[in-house]
Amino acid sequence: MFNKNCPPRRRDLLLAPFAPRPSSGVATFRADVTPPIGAPLFTGPATAVADRLDIRGLVIYSAQAPVVIASIDWCEIRNDSYDLWRARLASAAGTTRERVLLSAVHPHDAPYTDSGAHRYLDDAGLKGSLCDPAWEATTIGRVADAIRQSNPEAVTHIGVGRARVSRVASNRRYVKPDGTVSFGRTSATRDAAIRAMPEGLIDPWLRTLTFWDGRRRVAALSVYSTHPMSYYGRGEVTPDFPGLARNRLQAEDPGTFHVYASGASGDTMAGKYNDGAVSNRAVLAGRMYGAMRASLAATRKTRLSTVGFRNVEMRMKARGSDGFRTEQMRAVVENRNAPWRDRHNAALGLSWLDRLGEGRPIDVPAVDLGAAKLVLLPAEAFVQYQLWAQQHGPFVITLGYGECAPGYIPTARDVAEGYNDHYCWVDMETSEATMRGAIGKALE
Repeated sequence: MFNKNCPPRRRDLLLAPFAPRPSSGVATFRADVTPPIGAPLFTGPATAVADRLDIRGLVIYSAQAPVVIASIDWCEIRNDSYDLWRARLASAAGTTRERVLLSAVHPHDAPYTDSGAHRYLDDAGLKGSLCDPAWEATTIGRVADAIRQSNPEAVTHIGVGRARVSRVASNRRYVKPDGTVSFGRTSATRDAAIRAMPEGLIDPWLRTLTFWDGRRRVAALSVYSTHPMSYYGRGEVTPDFPGLARNRLQAEDPGTFHVYASGASGDTMAGKYNDGAVSNRAVLAGRMYGAMRASLAATRKTRLSTVGFRNVEMRMKARGSDGFRTEQMRAVVENRNAPWRDRHNAALGLSWLDRLGEGRPIDVPAVDLGAAKLVLLPAEAFVQYQLWAQQHGPFVITLGYGECAPGYIPTARDVAEGYNDHYCWVDMETSEATMRGAIGKALE
């Protein structure tokens, strides 16, 4: 049964008339997106607010239609919910949906939304356990209002900078003493022997793109590849250590509007440097803050001469292995004795299959600013995809956690080594070729 409080299906996403727009410049916007106590988070109901959540973004104006780059302190936005967010933000900015690059930072103690999965769970007796579409719709409206009320500022130059981040990220993959491969290192790893393993494959650089009006820095977008969790699962709403680092930088540098986004981070996390102690949140935040400051200090400015945009429609295949077939996932959703997490995951899988059945692709948008390019990748793409994207230009910023419906997106090597996580709804045998093809076309 269709829940009247759910966001509308894709066919009902009608855009309002485009708002008037300037010919060039950048507008910044921010809105509070903190859920109320009791609201569903990825890890369960919110019991307290440790730190408030933001959405922060930029609207880039040029001779073409505007481009929106937005980073939200939520865990994930998927399927119909993701389309609704982009449609409403596009309408507010006077642009089209594919030109909205919406990226989730991915803290786990934060909202997680998929209105299609919500409908399945509501019908199966788990009402309101995944997300709150009515509150979400109100929140989207406030974000859209923030975009409409933003004031564009002139931009003459862009700046690019990077700094190495020390002792934050490691790869979940490590080689055990017997030579076999494990993907078991997590955001908080208490086993000292596992933490002692090498970092593994990471992107050690935090990259920052800045927008300037002459000598005045208007805005800065910083991106780094790591899961943003120090500890979680207590119901305390927080953007965790990257959000705290961003907030500290914003407080010390109020003349610049600061945005932080997670890169392709499906397999990068703080597990080598974090045992889950509460005190480590501040330690990791301090290291991120230091890298943000260093990246700004390393900035090289170039006159902005072009704003290009390209979107590639990517079509991924469904995972067809045992446990991921429609009738199997439906049975799990309807099994009231099954753990709630299993029922949630099955509902997410059904929502993904609905999307594929409707023939709806995933957008892979890219922005070309001359001296820098940006590309938005879906879901929990592994860091290797970010490193491959960097081969398409001297300074490529990869945003992760766009359309989050696919779940983890491993590489062919990972699959060959035994990667088989349940939180993945795409065909792992073909996902690498599909992803690399879309990245290449987007960044040509």
